Formats: sequence, C-alpha cells, structure tokens
Amino acid sequence: MVVGTGHSGSAADPVLTRLVQQDKVSWYRKKNLRVLYCLLLPTCIGIEMTSGFDSQMINTVQIAPNWQSYFNNPSGSLLGIISAAYNLGAICALPFVPFVNDRFGRRVAIFFGSWVMVFGAFLQAFSNGAPMYIMARWFLGFGIPFCIIAGSSLMGELAYPKERPIMTSLFNALYFVGALIAAGISFGTQSVKNDWAWRIPSLLQACPSFFQIIFVFMIPESPRFLISRDQSEEAFRVLVKYHAEGDSESEFVRAEMAQIESTIKIELEHSKRSWWEMVGTPGMRKRVIIGSFLGLFTQWSGNTLISYYLNDLLKLIGYTDPNFKGKLNVGLNSWSLVNAVTISLFVRRFPRRVMYLTCTVALLCCYIGWTVSMERFMSTKGAAAAKVTIFFIFLYSPCYNIGYNALTYTYLVELFPFAQRARGITIFQFFGRGAGFFTTFVNPIGLENIKWKWLVTYCCWLAFENVFVYFMFPETYGRTLEELAFLFEDKAYAEEARMKVEKTLHHEDSQEVGSEKVVATQNKELV
Repeated sequence: MVVGTGHSGSAADPVLTRLVQQDKVSWYRKKNLRVLYCLLLPTCIGIEMTSGFDSQMINTVQIAPNWQSYFNNPSGSLLGIISAAYNLGAICALPFVPFVNDRFGRRVAIFFGSWVMVFGAFLQAFSNGAPMYIMARWFLGFGIPFCIIAGSSLMGELAYPKERPIMTSLFNALYFVGALIAAGISFGTQSVKNDWAWRIPSLLQACPSFFQIIFVFMIPESPRFLISRDQSEEAFRVLVKYHAEGDSESEFVRAEMAQIESTIKIELEHSKRSWWEMVGTPGMRKRVIIGSFLGLFTQWSGNTLISYYLNDLLKLIGYTDPNFKGKLNVGLNSWSLVNAVTISLFVRRFPRRVMYLTCTVALLCCYIGWTVSMERFMSTKGAAAAKVTIFFIFLYSPCYNIGYNALTYTYLVELFPFAQRARGITIFQFFGRGAGFFTTFVNPIGLENIKWKWLVTYCCWLAFENVFVYFMFPETYGRTLEELAFLFEDKAYAEEARMKVEKTLHHEDSQEVGSEKVVATQNKELV
C-alpha cells in the first residue's frame, strides 16, 4: 500500500474525538486552560524564539562593519563554520536528549537546555576571537534540542485536544518573533561605533532561555509521562484541573484518562524504549523514514539561504547599503511573523497532506521564479530583475510556512507514539540539524563560486520533495494522539485500546446507574 494515499484506518475508533467535537466551549472561557496556555507561552511555545533570534542575529551582525572588522571579514568556509557551529552543537546533544526526556521528564530537559544556552549566549557576547565565538555558538546549539524536543512534546501532551494542532503550530511560528526582535535589535545597534554593536545582540540572546528557567516549573508535567512513571493519580489531577476545569466527574476526562492509560500500557508492553526498536518493526521504520526526510526538508528547502545569508544574496543583486539591508531584513521578518501566525490559526481546517503538498508545490514554483530573476539580473544588471528577486524572497515565506513551519511539530507529535516520541523527534532533529549544518556551511561557498546557479540545486531538491510527500506522508488529521498511536501497526492493538476505553466508560456508567437504583430503592423503602 502506498503510505501517502493511506488513511489512518488502523487508528483507534475516535471515541475521544467524538467527545471533543461535542465540546462547544472556547478555551478562553475556561479559566484553568487560559492559565495553562499563558504559562506555555514563555516555557514551551517561546522556545523557538531562541532559534529565530540566533539565525537573524548571525545574519544581521554580518551587516555591521564592526563585526566584519573584528573577525577580519570572514567569508567562505570560515563564515560557513561560524554559522554552522550552532547546528553542530545541536547534533552533538541529540544522543542525550531522549534519555533526559524519558528519565527525568519534559520540564527538567527544558530547564537544563535553557541553562546551557544562557552560558553560550554570555560566552558569545564576550568572545575575544573567532575560535571562542564558534565555541559559544556550539554551546547555544547544544542546549536548544533539549528544549525543542521536550517543549514540543510537552505542549502536545498538555494541550486540550481541540487546540493541540494550533498550539504545536504556534510553536514554530514563534521562531519569527525571535527573528524579528533580533533583526530589530541588530539594526538598532548598527549605530554603535564599537564592538558592542554585535555584543549586545549576542547577550540578549539569553533572554528567552531566562524566561524558560523562571516559568518552566510553574506548568505541570506531561500526564503521559506521569502515567508512564506509575503516577496515575497526579496525571488524573492534571487532566481534571486543565481539561475539565476541576470537574473530577467529567465524562471527557474519564475517557481521556482511560484512553491514555490503556494506550501507554499497550505501547510499553511492546516497547523496549531503545534505539533499536525505532527500526525494529515496519510501522516504526515508516515513521523514521518520514521523520528523517521531514528533517531534511525543513532545512534543505532553501530557507537557510535567506535566514543566514540574506546579506550575500542582496550583494549579488546590487544592494550594498547596510541601512537598506537592515530595513529590508526587519520588514521580511515582520512579514514572516504575520503570515506564520495567521497560517497556524487555520491548521485545524485543512488535512495535513493538503497543506504539505500546497507547501512543496508553492516552494518549487517560487524557487524557479527566483532563480530566473536572479539569472536575469546577473546577465543584464537590470533594476527590474533585482526587484523581482526581492519579491520572490518575500513570497518564499508564506510558501514555506504553510507546511514546514505550521505543521512540523504538530505532525511529529501525531506521527510518533508516546513511547517513541522523544526518540522520533530526536531523529527528526538529527537530520534537520545535519542538513542545517551542511547548508549553512556550503551556502556561502556555493554563492561565491557559482552565483545564481546555486539556486538550481534547490529547485531539483524541491521537485523531489513533491514526489516524496505525495507518496509517503500519511494523513493524521482529526484524531487524538492515542487514536493515532497505532497508525501503521496491527489493527488489533488499536482495537484493544478502544475496547479498554469503552469498557472503562461502560463500567463506570453501570456503577453510576447501580448507585442511582440503590438510592431510589432506599427512598422507596423510607416512603
């Protein structure tokens, strides 16, 4: 069977989904849920602000003459390793991330990663040369996967099922908040006539991590993690407080608790919580292949070219004024933030495959137009061709965000079951960071040596992405995490989980009916 055309037919019967659809009360009318989402903003949703801040900080400081002179005008491979050190640090951290997540919990992983990034930001701000600056960026990269993998998992596992797709989509959209802040700060500090023009943005990169350190233990731990550690009572209290506004008799929470417990029990019975099981069954191998290529797609789709080397791109089309480039960078990040957040708010309305295919087709068309316009400028030096190139750079943002930004962590959380979720997202991060390291290292070399022809390589890769997404990406739209837990597995597992949920609900309903009959009989005897 072609995976891409398959529906989630092996997923559990949507018992809980039916109950979610019956809930017509908006989240902002639920006090405890409002509090939870407000706390998730600085602790989980805001994690990607650090990544956005870093990409734009390293992009915009290159425009500052003081940074260029301090590091002796780095170019080629040196400039590549300065940018790529962030991803190299992330790759080095990945083997340890699942252990910390599964052993100590999501919050501890975020806390630890945040402190590493604070250290890296201070080291970067007070660097005395290129080697120290590269090492600082390595530490920043080492800390970020702990936070991203734990934060995306925690947010998906804490959010009310109805809002989960939006929350996990906003996780990536907040990347552009950090990018916009970094672009604005770096543009503002260009007027500083000493090394603080680039040291101030480097120092401020620690701010998102400080917020995570301060607030992370104010949010509850993942109910699914608690259940996996035999702390079901605490998990039940979390679900009652935030998903039922304190109503311990809520039918929804009883169904949710039964579904999570039964599904995790089945998962753990058939899981050794090891790396080997990620390729031990056909279902997991399919997940790993999809997650791996999704990691490549998020970094090899041409986005790092804009995020890290906008300065070089603008030079190629004749724009050399630092003031103009700084303003354009702020405008580009403002536009990216607006369209990313807007798209995130609509993810519940469209199937995942529709959004991904729209994304890949649009990106291919955008890059073809961009390549042609840049070639025309390089050949004719026409101002019109330069302006068209800038148009395509701005058009790229919504084309990318509709799939690879809005859906990445939504899709990953849905794709991997709880027992393998941390490792699954780690594999995604490994391929994503590896691809990011490669592209950020080779982009300046490619632009320097073959100019506009470098964009042709991205056109070819984007054509492949269209084919892969069409044939390999399954549909996960409209189900809870537990209903998707056995997406590729034997239907017997899904049926077993469904039967346990219905048995639990039926048993509790029978007890309530029995109690009502006893009370009625007692009242009748009294009369």
